[in-house]
Amino acid sequence: MFFTIPTLMTWTRIVAIPLIVGVFSAPLEPQTRNLIATVMFIVFAFTDWLDGFLARKLNQTSSFGAFLDPVADKFLVCASLLVLVHLNRAGVLVALIIIGREIAISALREWMAQIGASKSVAVHMIGKLKTTVQMIAIPFLLYDGVLFGVIDTGVWGTWLIWLAAILTVWSMIYYLRKALPEIRARVVK
Repeated sequence: MFFTIPTLMTWTRIVAIPLIVGVFSAPLEPQTRNLIATVMFIVFAFTDWLDGFLARKLNQTSSFGAFLDPVADKFLVCASLLVLVHLNRAGVLVALIIIGREIAISALREWMAQIGASKSVAVHMIGKLKTTVQMIAIPFLLYDGVLFGVIDTGVWGTWLIWLAAILTVWSMIYYLRKALPEIRARVVK
């Protein structure tokens, strides 16, 4: 099921990365670049929900799609964070926390799957909340302007990305605690 509609939508998130990065090199006014990058991020982030919905609706779920979906999300978020750090709209510490957690938890999940204990690190609500906050913070920071004459997206985005970093640490601790019994059982042997 490599070329199903949901899987192709997942691939678009990976293809989106150089497009979003490239917008900031385009000879456009800064506000135009910000708007284009923001709209692109929102559209591509929306495919995360849509591809899962379609996979279930069209009965096109696959193990490859289940693998590729979180990888595409992590690529999109990490690339966007690096762009934001480059633009001085997000701090290096926030990016390191979020990207470091993604690497650590991905490695933990891979190892847990290898030892047959993947259920102990299954996606939890705290991880979903972290992702939701990130997916709101990033477009706010990409836009970096005032919405509707009232909402300073730079300020809101900064607060939200720090909240995402806190939730990131919290979720990492949660997953590590869930995996700890398996880790202890394997290390002691």
